[in-house]
Amino acid sequence: MKVTKFTHACVRLEHEGRVLVIDPGTWSEPRALAGADAVLVTHEHTDHVDVLRLAGLGVPVHVPSEARLGDLAPLPVIRVDPGERFTAAGFTVRAVGGRHATIHDGQPECANLGYLVDDRLYHPGDSLHVPDVPVETLLVPAQASWLKLTEAIDFARAVDPARIFPIHDAQLNERGMASVDGWFGETLDGRYRRLVPGETA
Repeated sequence: MKVTKFTHACVRLEHEGRVLVIDPGTWSEPRALAGADAVLVTHEHTDHVDVLRLAGLGVPVHVPSEARLGDLAPLPVIRVDPGERFTAAGFTVRAVGGRHATIHDGQPECANLGYLVDDRLYHPGDSLHVPDVPVETLLVPAQASWLKLTEAIDFARAVDPARIFPIHDAQLNERGMASVDGWFGETLDGRYRRLVPGETA
């Protein structure tokens, strides 16, 4: 499976000519969706889903069953529940978790699904839900208003994957990213590697 990181939380997965894109938000590059066969959206926030861009794409878009995407564009979606298994772009996907992490005082209260793809790669969206199965590749949130770095490190340790790439990092400047890279690199035994937008692993 080829993994290409785009800005913020957007990643593109490719295998044998099939393309699955996760969380193409308003901050990610439109080219992330070129040739996409299906899209997974972890939750309704615009940094994870660009409704207008997806409306004209014409491919299946999987979203949490409780997601409220608004009336910005007519977007046909496939509603997904926690624990559900389905196929998207030929990849086997398992939806886990269910709620967005709390930012402050119980807010926001919205649905958030993490996606385990082909039982190998895990994108948690805006949560730190630990799946109950082994994970080979973890996409770990690096920075958010709902997140402390120590929580992200503890989450990565709890998942215990073979390799770790950061996502959710668009609000970090170079100094901030260097600090995050340093801490993840020091604490995660050489499994951590940052992918800059457009870089593939």
